[in-house]
Amino acid sequence: MALPRIRPPLLAILALLAPACSDAPQAPAPAPKVVDTASGIPMILVPAGEFTMGDADGEEDEQPPHLVRLSAFLIDQHEVTQRDYQRLMGTNPSKHTGPDRPAEQVTWRDATRFCNMRSLREGLQPCYQAATLECDFAASGYRLPTEAEWERACRAGTASRYSFGDAPARLPDHGWFKANAAGTTHPVATKQPNPLGLFDLHGGVAEWCHDRYGEDYGDDDAPQTNPTGPSEGDERVLRGGSWRSSAEACRSAARGKEAPGFSDTCFQRDAIGFRCVRSAPVRPNAPTH
Repeated sequence: MALPRIRPPLLAILALLAPACSDAPQAPAPAPKVVDTASGIPMILVPAGEFTMGDADGEEDEQPPHLVRLSAFLIDQHEVTQRDYQRLMGTNPSKHTGPDRPAEQVTWRDATRFCNMRSLREGLQPCYQAATLECDFAASGYRLPTEAEWERACRAGTASRYSFGDAPARLPDHGWFKANAAGTTHPVATKQPNPLGLFDLHGGVAEWCHDRYGEDYGDDDAPQTNPTGPSEGDERVLRGGSWRSSAEACRSAARGKEAPGFSDTCFQRDAIGFRCVRSAPVRPNAPTH
């Protein structure tokens, strides 16, 4: 089954037709730029820029809100599917099987191995060291998004609780979560995308980030540039909520955590997946500001 594509002209028309209301996204992002990769997995270009990360009215670990500046990057348009995972890795660890459903029951370590395999298949330099799984952020290949990259991509230029506004009543149009998922996963890209053209960032499966989990964001007095999270910690960040989650847990700023190999008490393994990012290639003679 071919996955739906929303190209810039259609998204622009939809934006013009959308009714004005208090839940309308603030400072909407420009029309999405879809990049077709050698592995056949579409990506979206997220331009360089800054945004306020976190939520002053959210949970304690979402505070303090702080300014983050990020370089441009590419991010998968949808969660890694079981078809693509099995094609590259030769196995499918998922419980709720279906080729277009998100790959789940994937550990953080296995997600990094997928990133390296995808890099090698495309002739790119792998980001993760095979022995230590330390990340070379200067490498040309694929990796897991930093927590800041994930939230910027999810927000897509908005400052509301969700990328579509503040009202959770609109969440069923944008994602699969506890109230509408009927206890299982669903094919990716079957709900409405966010303003950048990205699917399933609210619900679906919770997505691994590169960062180790920290209970807060630390000092908010100075802008952070391309942050990569704490240098120590036993757990890795999960973002986006899942088909098991409440609407509150699917907010743009909501955070989760799990041991990279799953803990013995992890009851949500079949609700954890991922998507990949890579640094945006620098065009020759492009301005550097």
